[in-house]
Amino acid sequence: MTTTPRQPNMAFELALLLALATLWGGSYTFIKLGVATIPPITLIAARTTIAGLLLLVIMRMRGVSMPDRATWRRFIFQACLNSVIPWTLIASGERFVDAGLATILNSASPIFTFLFTAAITRHEGASPRKLFGVISGMAGICLIVGVDAFRDLGQGIVAEVAIVAATICYACAAIFSRGFKELDPMAPAAGSLLAGAAILVPLSLVVERPWTLSPSTTSLTALLALAVFSTAIAFVIYFRLIQTLGSVGTTAQAYLRVPIGVALSVMVLGERLSPTAWIGLACVVIGVAAITIPARRIATA
Repeated sequence: MTTTPRQPNMAFELALLLALATLWGGSYTFIKLGVATIPPITLIAARTTIAGLLLLVIMRMRGVSMPDRATWRRFIFQACLNSVIPWTLIASGERFVDAGLATILNSASPIFTFLFTAAITRHEGASPRKLFGVISGMAGICLIVGVDAFRDLGQGIVAEVAIVAATICYACAAIFSRGFKELDPMAPAAGSLLAGAAILVPLSLVVERPWTLSPSTTSLTALLALAVFSTAIAFVIYFRLIQTLGSVGTTAQAYLRVPIGVALSVMVLGERLSPTAWIGLACVVIGVAAITIPARRIATA
């Protein structure tokens, strides 16, 4: 007698999807609070170390082992694209840019991923809907960065460009991660975080001398929340959703986290977006949704 596999509770899975979008959307607020008294490299070094060790413990509990030494070399490259460079750029940028604007600018990674796949790997088709998404998303970025470029040629525009550069790193990481399909999904996550920590911790010791710092309680709390909730727990939820909702369904967090992240920055930090930034937000959300929502879902809506 055969048994039918138990179907996931969709209400619970969608609640997890909302939780994931909230955790990743809230990371920009945590970073803003953290860099107030903790330098960027030290903040991200601590984030990768804590989150990487937590994921390693979870892997041990699940009986998942780490791969061979050759794969670790790939983890180092993935870490540079997915955490070391982009997270440091975002943390550096948020010293001069509001968390809400960072959320919007950094949410455009699916747009750059589509552009790179269309130009390099070409494993996804370029439909008119996706092209519309690219145009809408790029217009949103230009509305935010472009207006500030004419108004302020100082640290603000440099910080915004740094955050956009981090978004491009995420896009490259998404393409490179296709090479880890043979591994348990948590292995490259934990491996790349630990590899990133191995790079960032010595760099932090040399450049920022963390033993001389006097971080505030608020910054330390934000750091722990960033590492535990927005990184380690978020990864666990993400990998569960990949199995239950699939990779396409899980991408819904990409456009859910933007308004959530902006709302958290307004409620927690008291930030306010300019009218132009609100228009840019709408353009980016529409663009990301157009690229990530599967065509069949639109057709049946």
